[in-house]
Amino acid sequence: MLDQYVVRPTSESALKKNPDLIKVDREELLTGAGLVRAIPGPVFSIASFMGGIALKKEGPKIQLFGCIIGSIAIFLPSALLVLFFFPVWQNLKKYVVVARALEGINATVVGVMIAATLFLLKDVSILSFTQSGIINVAVIAGTFFLLNYSKLPTPFIVLVCLLLGFLF
Repeated sequence: MLDQYVVRPTSESALKKNPDLIKVDREELLTGAGLVRAIPGPVFSIASFMGGIALKKEGPKIQLFGCIIGSIAIFLPSALLVLFFFPVWQNLKKYVVVARALEGINATVVGVMIAATLFLLKDVSILSFTQSGIINVAVIAGTFFLLNYSKLPTPFIVLVCLLLGFLF
């Protein structure tokens, strides 16, 4: 999504082919990604958020329609896959080769998630000794420790981080 809606619309070749590309600000995308972490099913939530943000210039009614389109577009393919592939899957998962392949697929998904997190963080200043760099490191470390070593609910931690973002 970062590449599709933030980086690609700013390239000269993409603008020559289609000057009306939908462009989203990087801050809006990262805000949406942070917000939906507190909601179960973050893939569906971020799709709804991006559908609305992509059509925000068209007015509130079209923006709501964009949220609905984003939700349907992300949900429908997987729902159809589950409905049509589930009966076949019940027979396939009995084979040892398939069960072992799932372990590799799971490891790959975790790796992709870590890579996506690092890709989103590539422009966040954490190595500089500026005020924003120190605040970024403090928020990242504080969030990590709160999530791992406290019993605070995740939505509360997200709200605190949002408040810190507004204040600083």
